[in-house]
Amino acid sequence: MQNIIQIEIELNCTVSQAYDLFTVNEKLESWLPEKADVEPKVGGKYELFWSPQNPEINSTLGCKITSIEKDKFLSFEWKGPEMYQSFMNFCDPLTHVVIVFTPSAKDPKKTLLYLFHTGWREDRDWHEARNYFEKAWLNALTGLKEKLSS
Repeated sequence: MQNIIQIEIELNCTVSQAYDLFTVNEKLESWLPEKADVEPKVGGKYELFWSPQNPEINSTLGCKITSIEKDKFLSFEWKGPEMYQSFMNFCDPLTHVVIVFTPSAKDPKKTLLYLFHTGWREDRDWHEARNYFEKAWLNALTGLKEKLSS
């Protein structure tokens, strides 16, 4: 369990709005990648592009949704950026992200979001990639929280 990235954050939006921020292309593009191509169904694409002009690099090209239930959870395969792609993007299985959406007990207009990123291997390169993604996810979700609170 120590290798799993686990992040919990409260977002100032409803569960349905939070779910859409991960499954609707335009909403995803408002806070995470430059371009998104998501098909919200099992086996559908979960492709995010940080450099759309060069889709083979810094993207999740080829990643798929592995499970989904509207306004409850979403899971998908994940790839690494250019500096980690030599091992992260060609391993089997790829790393995996699970997101769970829960209404806040204190305020049903807010969402508790739980992110789990699994599939990290044991060698030094993998530890470096895991540490990179722990910071990247925390920064991205904190930025999303700030965007929703402004």
